[in-house]
Amino acid sequence: MGTGAPASLRAMPLAPLAATLAVQTLATMALFSLPAIAPAVAASLHVNGELVGGFVATAYGTGIASALLSPGLIRRYGGVRATQGVLVAAAGMVLIAATGHLVSLALAAVVLGLGYGAAAPASTHLLVPQTPRSVFNMVMSLRQIGVPLGGVLGALILPPLALAIGWRLALLTELVPLLMLLALMELPRRRWDADRDPHAHVFGRTLLAPFALLRDPRIRRLSVASFVYSGMQLCFVAFMTVQLTTTGGFDLVSAGRMLAIYQVAGTVSRPIWGWVADTLLSPSRTLALHGVGMAVAAAAAGQIEPGWPGWAVLLVAVVAGCTAGGYTGVAYADYAALGGARRTEATGLGTAIMFAAVMLIPPSFGVAVTASGGYAGPDIALAVLAAISAALLCRGP
Repeated sequence: MGTGAPASLRAMPLAPLAATLAVQTLATMALFSLPAIAPAVAASLHVNGELVGGFVATAYGTGIASALLSPGLIRRYGGVRATQGVLVAAAGMVLIAATGHLVSLALAAVVLGLGYGAAAPASTHLLVPQTPRSVFNMVMSLRQIGVPLGGVLGALILPPLALAIGWRLALLTELVPLLMLLALMELPRRRWDADRDPHAHVFGRTLLAPFALLRDPRIRRLSVASFVYSGMQLCFVAFMTVQLTTTGGFDLVSAGRMLAIYQVAGTVSRPIWGWVADTLLSPSRTLALHGVGMAVAAAAAGQIEPGWPGWAVLLVAVVAGCTAGGYTGVAYADYAALGGARRTEATGLGTAIMFAAVMLIPPSFGVAVTASGGYAGPDIALAVLAAISAALLCRGP
């Protein structure tokens, strides 16, 4: 009993975990690189800075198609080849965007999206066969750290580079780690891609194959929750600083610190939630607990006003970060587990659903804030959706 946990940890697939984590980190850094240097890009192209935000939405939109296509591509060419495709798409995005034209930015977003949606399905395909069941949720949660880590690296590295050498050259510096990792992924390719089927179909009905999994009520419940949770995650990220500065009495620097705390809480909590799902609760119960935390955080956020003490706002940011910012690893692990032999299709389905939520829920939330004249009503609506999602997850075994 006493040596079981260390033995399981020693059995963790360190090489594929490190490789897939690095792919996710660099791809996400590419995704958020233009928003990180948006003021410099906008000034150079003489456009409104908010237009650069459409880059992320376009990449996610294209990513829905690549997520649904990825299972067929992975079966035919292998998981390593698919991750290399993600890196090639990120490198292509950097090269195209660095040409410095508004049209090229839109094209760069499409190119990145063509690869980005395959990152999670390909990683799952590589990790599942090599991961002990006892640490499966933790491994998947550790891989998902690449999402906030990529965003943080982009925010820390690219703005000072843009000031020093210009935003175009700053983008091109991303090519160095991307191409290095692309070459390194070739080393284990034959071994890790030994299960590929050169005759597998990629197009045609394969695109719709993941949706057949929705016949399983467990996957339907998970999909509803993942859609709501992903939308809430982006609502917190997109609107936290705006809400705190306009209705909470915060200055921009203090509001930015709260957003940073939210991001850190989401990053740190991901492997902890994975451990909880492996040892204390089932994945569905763990995700239901996330929904309860999101509901509480959203309801509290809607009540923030200038009289609130700083510690109370900090508590809301931490709870929101640990739940809305920390759920994805367990969700992807549950998709893979429920998908069984069709785990790659299940993960592709989950990715498409999460990306769709990112495109639909935050803009709807923004419209609701404008229409209602405040955040209280829209935040309560999000809280209700999170609570319903948690209740749905509790219905299943």
